[in-house]
Amino acid sequence: MIAFLASLFTLPEWAATTASAAITDGSSLGVPLILAQVPSQVKTGFQYGLGLLFMIGFIWGVINIWGGADRLKKGDADGKMGIVSGIIIAGAAAIMTAMFYIFGMSDGALTPQF
Repeated sequence: MIAFLASLFTLPEWAATTASAAITDGSSLGVPLILAQVPSQVKTGFQYGLGLLFMIGFIWGVINIWGGADRLKKGDADGKMGIVSGIIIAGAAAIMTAMFYIFGMSDGALTPQF
């Protein structure tokens, strides 16, 4: 089973002959570091996209909080869930960044750019 999974992540022999594809991480599986060779422009593009996503999510979360507070004021019990969901949506960036740092994966976290 492990050999099958390893074969999913290895390059075919014809591709492994090129100099750029022959770089491996040194493990016994020989998994290529393709993602480590991504150009910086791609990373910057993802950071700008992430920044845009966080801005939209923050505004959407604040609108959910306002809507939940309005529903609570009118006596609807579901307004509490609107407030909680708005807090989670608006704070998703901070929550995920904290989770990445807690579990030691801070290198995988991108810094959003605006």
